[in-house]
Amino acid sequence: MATLKELSERTGYSSATISRILSGDPTLSVTEQTRRIVLEEAGRINYIATRSKRGRMPKKAVRVAVAEMLTPVQQLDDPYFLYLSNFVRQGCLDRKYTFIPLEHRGDGFVANQTDNLTGVIAIGKFTPPQIDYLASLSFNVVFVDSSPRESRFDSVVLGYELGISLALEHLFNLGHRRIGYVGPYYDDVLRLPEPRRKFFDQIMQNRGLWEPDLVLECSMDAGATKKAFDQFLHSGAQMPTAFLCGNEENAIGTLAALREAGLSVPDDISVVSFNDTPKSALIEPALTSVSAHVEEMGKVALRMLTERARIGGAEPIRRIPLKVIVPPSITVRKSTGPVKK
Repeated sequence: MATLKELSERTGYSSATISRILSGDPTLSVTEQTRRIVLEEAGRINYIATRSKRGRMPKKAVRVAVAEMLTPVQQLDDPYFLYLSNFVRQGCLDRKYTFIPLEHRGDGFVANQTDNLTGVIAIGKFTPPQIDYLASLSFNVVFVDSSPRESRFDSVVLGYELGISLALEHLFNLGHRRIGYVGPYYDDVLRLPEPRRKFFDQIMQNRGLWEPDLVLECSMDAGATKKAFDQFLHSGAQMPTAFLCGNEENAIGTLAALREAGLSVPDDISVVSFNDTPKSALIEPALTSVSAHVEEMGKVALRMLTERARIGGAEPIRRIPLKVIVPPSITVRKSTGPVKK
């Protein structure tokens, strides 16, 4: 796992500056390029520490086009997708596959050098017209973090229900019963109930613990989280003993809002995050987080893509589409503790 000292040595920025970048300090003025360097280097250090030692695979004529839901600038506000994309890119490099990024252009993509594609990896959620365009490039499309048209396309998704269950069980075991949630109700792209919030509601309702006043509805970014907390604090509602957050940016915004309110994490309130990118371990306090295993999701996507492709004239290993659900785990750090007595 990367440390602030290692990041400082490898990027040339001070530990204090890196810490402020990771915590989303609004008073810090740095370029998007600086933020990207810090975030990508944190992921690179983790990859070097965990990658397989079996060596590279033999070279094959594999050309992989990659479409991403978020633009490079948007990824800086949700590093989960930045790391997921980078692991796919690194996986192509390790296997000596050709990586072909599809450039964002309005609501669609612009393709260059897409002749003789082995397939397309689509990271995130996409509209029906975007899906149609990707399918026009290749019959062999693997969706990562979404699963549209399951009878036609492969997909790799995270087990959100298990992730929320793990997070809540961790809090229950610490004695928490009044648990709030921070995050959106609807998915921004598909306008469907966001799965993390849906499973939170279901589990808490089944236990008779769901309190609507403790649900802070906001988009998955730190600024929106701060606004939601301002409204919550002025509403007069009683503070819960713990918050479960939809992603890291929600969690970082929650930490900032609680700090401004004079509350200590985890002494006064526990906070659980979701996704567990390298940021979770580097901010203060380090976040207990549901781990999405984005490196494994990238590996599975590349394997699925080659299973349905004709490589060197060989027949595909598999013809029918599959949906793989990657089970998350939970990493316990300093942001959670027993209920204050």
